[in-house]
Parts: sequence; C-alpha cells; structure tokens
Amino acid sequence: MRKTHLIWCVILLSTTACGVSSEPRPETIARPQAFTVRSSMTSSSAFDSGFHASSRNGVLSSVDPRRGAVPTGSVENTQSQTSPHRLSKGFKNTNPNFSLPKFWDRIAFIASRLWATTFHPRSVKLPMAEVNADVLRTNRSLATVTWVGHSTLLIQLDGVNILTDPQWSSRASPVTFAGPKRVTPPGLSFEQLPAIDLVLISHDHYDHLDVATVKRLAETHRPLFLVPLGLKAWFADQGILDVEELDWWETRVFNGLVVTCLPAQHFSGRTLWDRNQRLWSAWAVTGREKRLFFAGDTGYYGVFKDIGNRLGPFDLAAIPIGAYLPASIMRMTHTTPEEALQMFADVQGDRFLAIHWGTFDLTEEPLDEPPQRLAAEVQRLHLDANRIWVFKHGETRPW
Repeated sequence: MRKTHLIWCVILLSTTACGVSSEPRPETIARPQAFTVRSSMTSSSAFDSGFHASSRNGVLSSVDPRRGAVPTGSVENTQSQTSPHRLSKGFKNTNPNFSLPKFWDRIAFIASRLWATTFHPRSVKLPMAEVNADVLRTNRSLATVTWVGHSTLLIQLDGVNILTDPQWSSRASPVTFAGPKRVTPPGLSFEQLPAIDLVLISHDHYDHLDVATVKRLAETHRPLFLVPLGLKAWFADQGILDVEELDWWETRVFNGLVVTCLPAQHFSGRTLWDRNQRLWSAWAVTGREKRLFFAGDTGYYGVFKDIGNRLGPFDLAAIPIGAYLPASIMRMTHTTPEEALQMFADVQGDRFLAIHWGTFDLTEEPLDEPPQRLAAEVQRLHLDANRIWVFKHGETRPW
C-alpha cells in the first residue's frame, strides 16, 4: 500500500503545477494567425475608473488588430493546420528560448515536495470576503468578477455567467490522500453559484481541471465547456459531451460574446504517460463594451505582446503571480509577480487581477509572498496601485 501511495504521489507532483515539461525543444516562435469576421462590429476603449459601463461607439467593417472588435455575426478562422505548436502526436511550446530543467534538479524538487506536503504541510491564514450570492444570482447587466480561489473566477459579462478553471476540491490531485492540499477554502461555495452558462479550461493539470467539479457542473448547471485541443475526448470519457475544443487563435461566439483561445507557455499531462498530448492556452472574452484576458497558467515570453497588439486593450487581465520557486524548475512554465506585471503591460491591460496564489500548496515560495512581491514591483515601477487588484477569496468587484 505504501508503494502504491508513493507512485501516486510521484504522478501527481509530476502532473500538477509543480511538474515540468519533457517536450522537445522548439525552433520557431508562433505568430498570431488571422481570423476573418464577416459582420459589423463595435469598437472598444479602456475601462473607466468609476466602475461604470463605458460608452463605446462606432462600427467597423473588419477586425481592428489594435483594439479588437465584437462580431455580431459568424466568425471564420483561417488558422493553418500546420501550426508550429503541433507535433504528429501532441503539442510543444514555441519559444525558441524554452529550456528544460536539469534532470536531477527535478528529482530533488519532487522528493522535497513529497516530504514537505506529507510530513510538514504548510498553512496560511488569509482574509475571506463576505459573499452576497443573491446579488450574483440576480445580476444580468453589470460586469463583475469574483475570485473563488487559485485560477477559478466567476465572470459576469453581458448577462453571461462564466467560470474559469473551476476547482472546488480539497486537493489538486488524482487521489484524496496525497497531493497539493487546499490551504484556503473556496471564497464562493458551489451552492452559491449563479446559473453557469460557460466554462473555460486552460489546461489539464489537477489544480485547473478537477474531475469532481466539472462533473458536478455538468450535472447541475449544464454549461458549455470550451477547452484547448485534445481535451474534448477526456471530457467525453467523463460523460460530459457539451464541449468544444479550440486551437490557438480560434474563436467561438457564445450568447453574443466572442471567446478566443490564445497561446501560452506551459505543458500538460494527468499521468506519467500522457505528457503534452493535450494543448494548453490562455483565453480572451470580448463583450459588447468590455474585454477580458485570462492567462491561465503560463511562463512569460513575447507572445503576450502579440496578443495585446491584436486583441487589446483589455479592461481586465487575470494573470498568475504564484508557483515560481524554485526558479530552476518553474521559470519557463510559471510567472513571477514581476513577470506578471510585464505581461499586464504587454497585453495592454487596464486592471490587473492576481490569480494562482494563496489557495494550494504547490511550490516552495511562502504562501503569502506573491502579493508582497507584486506590491513591491508596483511601487518600483510607479504604477497606479488602484489598477492592481489583489482580492480576498470570495471578493467581487465590478469591472
């Protein structure tokens, strides 16, 4: 029994946020591919500082690559089927500077995390927000965002309720007895959710794709799941069929929102045998007057400038700030708080929302350190601190 437990521990640490990629080294940088919108569209502008819906006027006859646009008709994607991130079996990152951690560094890290999470589990006491679930359930007009915890957001936009990377379980793990443990409860209970229309999944790691949570969502809310390439079959294996999978730069129109699957630098796998068989992604959601960038889980590289130039500016950018130590393991597939702010600038965000911290004990930095480093970098860069949001779990704000 102990041997079986150890095997599962190795698997889960290799396939959650604290694992590392074993992909081949790529040769070229992926560039955004064009998509054509055959309709009239509304332009956008930056989010106003008063938390009120901004007025955006004007009609475009085609996509404005600088400011983006909201299609009112069909969307045609012209993504090449020979995309540089695709392999004959699976996917790869496209940053030519991507490098793998040293083998023994990885082994040492896995061993240390196994010991720490098993015999010396950490805890943290973070403030929790009071939740007014009735307001969330009845809201049909105001754009709001609620941080449930980690990368799970409840986004309300143009009357559509969206969840990102929903995770309500006590561990980010394939087993209940081991693996990264939740150190802060969900800021919003599952029962407090409004009716969920759409779920966005960034990749298949256990801290972002939780089987118990998505099954419960499918049974009780029946949303549409939008996922990166390769994940539709996994959902089908769970009995969940209302799923559409997208490649990078592909879009779908859902209830008036334009949802775009975007590049990210990460990896995938839920066992030792399916590494990089499913794609990873960021997401953009464009409404009538506002647009959101959700980074998912990613390392920093130049593609975010491409995203900003093509689809920005974004009224709200949700970007990870945790899971960055040790740097020898994490630097290529996760962002530091400092890199998160650079990504924020690259995508041309107006409001920054810190995610991927303070919820699961995944890596070696102190659990409450990421927002402290973020605040120090905001001060160093002389940024407006009112534009940099670090929520309490369960906190909701208009955007």
